[in-house]
Amino acid sequence: MADFRREKEKDNIEERVIQIDRITRVVKGGRRLRFRAIVAVGDGDGRVGLAVDKSGEVIGAIEKATRKARKNMIKVNLSETTITHEVTAEHAGAKVFLKPAQKGTGVIAGGAVRPILEVCGIKDVLSKIQGSSSKLNNSYATIEALEMLRPTLRKNEEKNVKNLKKTTKEDRSKEISKKSKKQKSTKNEGAKDESRKSKKTNKK
Repeated sequence: MADFRREKEKDNIEERVIQIDRITRVVKGGRRLRFRAIVAVGDGDGRVGLAVDKSGEVIGAIEKATRKARKNMIKVNLSETTITHEVTAEHAGAKVFLKPAQKGTGVIAGGAVRPILEVCGIKDVLSKIQGSSSKLNNSYATIEALEMLRPTLRKNEEKNVKNLKKTTKEDRSKEISKKSKKQKSTKNEGAKDESRKSKKTNKK
């Protein structure tokens, strides 16, 4: 059946049909044939959505899934043309691993992962699929992985975090040095007291 069909509408949201399957349902009069469509949509700027729907016709299934996917769009944290950090997500036996890549690497992905990353606007990324080969499960695992991405810190924020770490380290070292000095002073005082006691006993 159709696979990775591309469409782009006036609102700049790109649509990809990841997979269309025939499904049968046993009813009283016999078997009922229907179609299931998996559709991914995205604006190419960090927003992506995924949905699955069924209908008696292929076009109907695609339209219903597209409408659902547009309603369920999420915002993904990106770092220029790649993702912010490594991430792994699992869904129903499917395991998807995503890793950021340098500019010019391209989208190193296959199966259901590639169209989702492309409509999201990710241009440089490495990925690996493990476990289930189901495109539906891999699609959901990819969306979960994208949801898990954290935003990157700006340069000023990174400097502040580094400064905080330095100050905490300095404070800890000062506290340790103070404690060691106190321990030394207490030991010295104890030794002096013992020496005084010994002198008094000798005089007696």
